[in-house]
Amino acid sequence: MATNNPAFKNPAFTRSNAMAVQTASASELQDMYNRPTAGGVTADRMTVEDTITKSAIAFGVLLVGAVLGWAAGMPLLTIGAAIVGFVLALVNTFKKEPSAPLILAYAGVQGIFVGGISGMFDARYSGIVAQAVIATLVVVGVTLALFASGKIRASKKATKIFLIAMVGYLVFSLVNVGMQMFGLTDNAFGLRGADIAGIPLGLILGVLCVIMGAYSLVLDFDFIQRGVQNRAPRKYGWSGAFGIMVTVIWLYMEILRMLAITRE
Repeated sequence: MATNNPAFKNPAFTRSNAMAVQTASASELQDMYNRPTAGGVTADRMTVEDTITKSAIAFGVLLVGAVLGWAAGMPLLTIGAAIVGFVLALVNTFKKEPSAPLILAYAGVQGIFVGGISGMFDARYSGIVAQAVIATLVVVGVTLALFASGKIRASKKATKIFLIAMVGYLVFSLVNVGMQMFGLTDNAFGLRGADIAGIPLGLILGVLCVIMGAYSLVLDFDFIQRGVQNRAPRKYGWSGAFGIMVTVIWLYMEILRMLAITRE
């Protein structure tokens, strides 16, 4: 997710610079924006519109990959795409500067994985993919609307809690996968299928993951906003697109799994 991307450690994304920009008046900001710079690089700056365009391109590639993965219906291809996608995610996350080809490659490979796994779920639980897609779009849309209206913002305290929760969730996921691999549980969802007061643990975790996913989107939007305010280089729009894509894919997978548990 965006919080782990070294690209956002660029001075253009620091809050101190953002606060300095925000202290200027609206007219001063406009004058600063319109003022030409050496070499005529004024246009080579990160903007919301350009980041949206880059995000649309990335999600378009993701969608094409998803269609191919769904049509192929090959478990080995899906597993292979998951592994390659994970490697590309790490490369893009720890790369100091964004690379459009690598990010688009991640989008395509991850699309094959998402399409393949979605096809498997839909074959067992008819209509579940459409429900998961709609639910994901609703979460993203509501979060974006609340952020744009200023009703929710990222804070240091909330981000600290979020990171602690993410570490805990990661540890649980690794333990769960390990138990499934070594046959320590016969439930298709592993520990997620265990009941707590009559409620599957997977549902409780699913709700928490949706909340964490929504806050992760807030962090992504916040980073993009700061980059635009501080006039970061245009290429960092790809970093914003990558962060949003990773979060949306994770959110979709969690919702898909949560819906599958309810079907069980």
